[in-house]
Amino acid sequence: MVGGGITGLATAYFLRQSGLDVTLIEAGDSLGGKIQTLELAGVPVEAGPDTFLARVPWAVDLCRQLGLGDDLVAPATGKAWLWIGDRLRPLPERHVLGVPTALRPLVRSAVLSPAGVARAALDLVLPPTSAGPDPSVAAVVGRRMGRQVVDRLVDPLVGGINAGRADMLSLAATARPIADGAARSRSLVLGLRRAAPGPGGPVFLGLVGGLHRLVDRLAEEAGAADVRTATTVTAIATGAGGYKVECAPGPHVEVETVVLTVPSFAAAGMLAALSPLSAGHLGAIRHASVVTATLAYAPSALARPLEGAGMLVPRVEGRLITACTWSTTKWPALAASGMVLLRASAGRDGDSRAMDLDDTELVRRVHGELAEALGLREPPQASLVSRWARGFPQYDVGHQARVDAIEAALAADAPGVLVAGASYRGLGIAACVEQARRAAGLVTAPGPVAAPG
Repeated sequence: MVGGGITGLATAYFLRQSGLDVTLIEAGDSLGGKIQTLELAGVPVEAGPDTFLARVPWAVDLCRQLGLGDDLVAPATGKAWLWIGDRLRPLPERHVLGVPTALRPLVRSAVLSPAGVARAALDLVLPPTSAGPDPSVAAVVGRRMGRQVVDRLVDPLVGGINAGRADMLSLAATARPIADGAARSRSLVLGLRRAAPGPGGPVFLGLVGGLHRLVDRLAEEAGAADVRTATTVTAIATGAGGYKVECAPGPHVEVETVVLTVPSFAAAGMLAALSPLSAGHLGAIRHASVVTATLAYAPSALARPLEGAGMLVPRVEGRLITACTWSTTKWPALAASGMVLLRASAGRDGDSRAMDLDDTELVRRVHGELAEALGLREPPQASLVSRWARGFPQYDVGHQARVDAIEAALAADAPGVLVAGASYRGLGIAACVEQARRAAGLVTAPGPVAAPG
């Protein structure tokens, strides 16, 4: 295993469950990747993701297998807002990744102008449209419902999840529910309405005490494995009976199979000599950088109570921040700090302003925008900044074909070398756990390790 984030740890866990010997190599000093639970104002706060998708089984089942099932907790509220113009407007009810499935809630929200609502309603009467074999999110939604739906609703959600741009992100790779709805009906609204899930439990879940508990349990379960931190893999070459994983500092490792769960640009360097074709495709996956800043305010700083889980900021607004989670409203247990905790995100594809600011200036700028949006009357009393340089792979148009080409090249050049993780077939903890289970299944299948296909 190369990479000690959630994908690498989960793959190691599944392989150990099958009785295999595992060596896990991580370049950093600690395990967990983007899952980092830190402390601010005496309570645990997430520097990376704070939830995982609950309506697919992969992460939920893993937590239960690890004895964490009783500590799964849903956010106290799912209500969200959009910061458009000079005020917050409610994210309309009844939508799928920002695409409305009913027009009345859209009108009530005032997120779109009257002309924007009228353009969105044309979806119900427009003839069928075609956007090609692998269109962007914006191409499909924009043709059916107009640019305002893209800019003010879909880009903040789909683009926010990926730190990307709706006009560059592959619909099939990043917004499968919308793609399915478009294929189901001439009208996008009607296609999504027919498949919209009814109420049935929380959409997202977290863990009491923080998501790093999942990392800790996986690390404990991997205790019988050979885990090496602060070790960089410089190259992978053919070796006796398999592959030689060259490490700095050494020693090198001789193994039968290798699963790379590092970002694609890191994998590209490791595979440059062994599989130049796969390395070229790996290096072509672009990445965006994101910064999170959690600010702790005295309750007296709020001009009014916060309602909901947070707000999204459309790209077209030109703000520094892209979103803000109202952490103590979303997770009431954090109120034990006696403070109001707000976690803002900044940075996305094409916008590196946040990465160019030092922590002091970043906090000042973030506070200024939050004060404008929320009417804050006092500066924060404490803050915590985390930077994720090249942390978000961009699933551009053509992404799925590129990943297929990577896997095919590895199957031809280096059978027994696999890739898995956020760079490939899904962002988020749940998708990474599913990729880990799949990779482990390929390693343990009888016969030679097959290409994922």
